[in-house]
Amino acid sequence: MTQVTPQAFMFLQLVDSYSTMLLSGPGNFCLIHVSLVPVLNVVGEQKTKPTQHSVRELRGQGLTPNILACRSTMALEENVKEKLSQFCHVALENIVTLYDVPNIWHVPLLLKDQKAHEGILKALNLSSTTEPSLKEWTSRATLCDTLHEPVRIAMVGKYTGFSDSYLSVLKALLHASVELRKKLIVDWIPACDLEDSSAKENPDAYKAAWKLLKGADGILVPGGFGDRGVQGKILAAKYARENKIPYLGICLGMQIAVIEYARSVLGLRDANSTEFDVNCKNPCVIFMPEGSKTHMGGTMRLGSRRTHFQVKDCKSAKLYGNKSFIDERHRHRYEVNPDMIATFENAGLSFTGKDETGQRMEIVELPNHPYYIGAQFHPEFKSRPGKPSAFFLGLIAASCRQLDSLIGNVPVKVANGCGNEERMAKTEKLKSLQNFYLVVYMVTAMVCMMKAITASWL
Repeated sequence: MTQVTPQAFMFLQLVDSYSTMLLSGPGNFCLIHVSLVPVLNVVGEQKTKPTQHSVRELRGQGLTPNILACRSTMALEENVKEKLSQFCHVALENIVTLYDVPNIWHVPLLLKDQKAHEGILKALNLSSTTEPSLKEWTSRATLCDTLHEPVRIAMVGKYTGFSDSYLSVLKALLHASVELRKKLIVDWIPACDLEDSSAKENPDAYKAAWKLLKGADGILVPGGFGDRGVQGKILAAKYARENKIPYLGICLGMQIAVIEYARSVLGLRDANSTEFDVNCKNPCVIFMPEGSKTHMGGTMRLGSRRTHFQVKDCKSAKLYGNKSFIDERHRHRYEVNPDMIATFENAGLSFTGKDETGQRMEIVELPNHPYYIGAQFHPEFKSRPGKPSAFFLGLIAASCRQLDSLIGNVPVKVANGCGNEERMAKTEKLKSLQNFYLVVYMVTAMVCMMKAITASWL
């Protein structure tokens, strides 16, 4: 018997409010119900009961699905579709089968082949005069299936046991690797397993973690909060710096690179962040002056902020197409201590990107290293298929020893930050796109969340 969880009930109430009050009237609301159609391995029979029960529960909440998106390991048989149409009261042409595909980029093509967009457009009273062209998307999906030359990236983090914690970072890596025709292999390394204490407590995990790190082509330390695993991240940054392994640090990963440099190069053994040690004698990462230490809500530095390049002849600026400034999204409370910048730069560490005031460090780079870059912002948030983030593209290229050719090849599309004029031009271009593309991306996002949604019904 299907039972609605409290979390699902709140979601259903919200959807019902949109459908009945906020968006009243036909053609203003389209409900797509994603449901699992399991297949019995013994006989290969596709079972429709879970979908029937979930639709019945939806109707009990006052919601009637316009389209059924049925997730299964294989395409739905015609008699199964007819059965679902009969018992769920959904038109046969509005039942879409979402079966297993080699990679997620095939999903929009799968939806197009089944004319899912026509059902959505009809439900929303939208019109499409021309058949959409997905030639570029199709070639990219096919290309992803044919990639064989691997590039191995070690992801050193705190929540590596649950890869969705770094989903945006993972997708940015995928966008960059496909752009450079490489097959991405991510080695998930728990940062705490790299620490010396792990060698005593769990020697097998310690050896396995260091084996993965030393076998990687590149190392990435993503953002995070809290002090667990920080020492392991510092060790990873040190290994990358000393062994000339390409390194990219994002947010906390940039701060880690600064702390490691202070300890190993400047000789400040007690250098730390005030996030981890409030009373440290050499705080090279501090709480933002304008932030509140008592009120945690709404105190982060969020959203798009401008970064001005301080050095023209640096890898960071070249990766962004030699722009004078970029706009990237932020999410942090701590920053590099501006009082120590001169000391760092005299020791060889270059802060190639700063904010408008010149007091907040946005990009750090090691000039005499093949690729050692840290960013206070989150470049992964602007990465898109066919338009990867500049820093992720640089990491993959450096890991494949193709950075020099990439920097010299300006036509490669990257997700650059842009100013107001460029943003306005892009906005106008987006307005002229066909309604179909909005529909495709909306449904693709829905499919990605299939597990979370269907779990409420099973």
